[in-house]
Amino acid sequence: MNREQVVRWIEEIGIVPVVRASSGALAVRAGRALRAGGIEVLEITMTVPDALGVMHEIASKMGSQVLVGAGTVLTADAARGCIEAGAQFIVSPGLNLEVIRVAQDLGKAVFPGALTPTEVITAWDAGADAVKVFPCSAMGGAKYLRALRGPLPHVKMLPTGGVNLTTARDFIEAGAVALGIGGELVDAAALEAGQDEVLTERAREFLSVIRAARAGLKKSA
Repeated sequence: MNREQVVRWIEEIGIVPVVRASSGALAVRAGRALRAGGIEVLEITMTVPDALGVMHEIASKMGSQVLVGAGTVLTADAARGCIEAGAQFIVSPGLNLEVIRVAQDLGKAVFPGALTPTEVITAWDAGADAVKVFPCSAMGGAKYLRALRGPLPHVKMLPTGGVNLTTARDFIEAGAVALGIGGELVDAAALEAGQDEVLTERAREFLSVIRAARAGLKKSA
C-alpha cells in the first residue's frame, strides 16, 4: 500500500485511534474491538510494552483488514524499526525532520506533530502527509484548528488532544481531515475489565458523529 492509499484510507474513516495499553495483549484486543465497531485504523504507540511485536502481530494477522501505524515515534531509528515491524504510517508528538525523512525514504506515510503555525508550515514543507496538531485542546481546540486553517487551507491537519464525542463534530467542521482520539475511544479501564464491547460501541458512536458532521458540511457547501 502506497502513501496516497494510506492517507485516503485514514481520511475515509476519519479517525486514528491512539492505542495505549498496559500490555501487548490488551493492545491487540483493542484493535479487534475497534475493528468490530468499524474503525480499521490503529496507531500503536511506542509506550505499549513490546510495541513492535504488537505491530507485527496485527500487520501479519489483520494486515488486509486493518491499517496499522506507529505512534509516539521520537527518533529516526525508531521509525525504521516500526516500519520493519509492519507499520504503514508513522506518527510523532513533535516535529523531527529525520523521522519524516526516514518515512519518506521507506515509502510510508508520516504525520509529524506540530502546534504553532511555524511548526505546521515546516512539517508540511518537509513532506508530511498530514500534520498532527497536538496538543490541540491546549490552544483552544476546534477554534484554534479553524484559525490555523485560515492561512493554511492546503495543509491536511489531524488534531489530537481534546477530541471526544462532544467536540468531534466541531473539529470536523473546522477542517480536520481526520481525528486522533486516545482515551475517549480506547478506554483503558474497560480493556482491563474485559469490557471490550465498550470500545466497539464507542467506535460506532464516533463514526456516527463524523458522518453526520461531514454530511452537514456537504449540505452547506
